[in-house]
Amino acid sequence: MGTIAVLLPALLLAALFVGYCLRDLARAERVRWIPKWAWGILCVISVPLGGMLYLLLAKPPDRPDSDG
Repeated sequence: MGTIAVLLPALLLAALFVGYCLRDLARAERVRWIPKWAWGILCVISVPLGGMLYLLLAKPPDRPDSDG
């Protein structure tokens, strides 16, 4: 019973993290280095490292608007 009490919340947190990363990826206009679909696969396959890599490396830096 003790293992399930630890494993279930850990799996829930991992699923929420992957969901957040995939939602952010779907809303991103562009990403760096590899296509969006490849970042999505990386996020899902290597939890949580893939999501952390996406959040740290894939998103281009925000540029301020130049129109005024």
